[in-house]
Amino acid sequence: MSAVTGLTLFHVIVSLIAIVAGIALAHGLLTGKRHDRWTFLFMLTTAVTVLTGFLFPYNGFTPGIGVGILCVLIFVPTALARYRFGMSGVWRPFFIAGALALFYFNCLVFVVQSFQKIPTLNALAPTGGEPIVAVVQSIVLIAFIVIGFFSIRRFRPTALGL
Repeated sequence: MSAVTGLTLFHVIVSLIAIVAGIALAHGLLTGKRHDRWTFLFMLTTAVTVLTGFLFPYNGFTPGIGVGILCVLIFVPTALARYRFGMSGVWRPFFIAGALALFYFNCLVFVVQSFQKIPTLNALAPTGGEPIVAVVQSIVLIAFIVIGFFSIRRFRPTALGL
């Protein structure tokens, strides 16, 4: 197995773990419950996903590199909001928005990669620019906006004494 193939496999596995942990994190935000272990796993695997994304061969600026840079810029204050400031005050909505944005980007990349790599989906959108890809991406975005709205309203760890 080549180094790039091994890196790709590791990157994909960690990304999928981040998505599963993100589901648990979002559930906690929606139900007003902290899932500290899932949150930590999500933050760790998201960081590893972003960092390993920068290890692939560089062939010029791509949308993936742009998403990676954006995720780094979101990750740092989100981690500070959670682990340094304990989600108190303004840091609560900052953490919610940041964590959900990171989760959204994980899912967005998953959608794009699924249309590129899964033969059945690739047959529906061989170039990735077909309307079905935009429709799925729009559904994902709308879902995250709704999750974010309800999470801001429901997740109040300091009010719960957590």
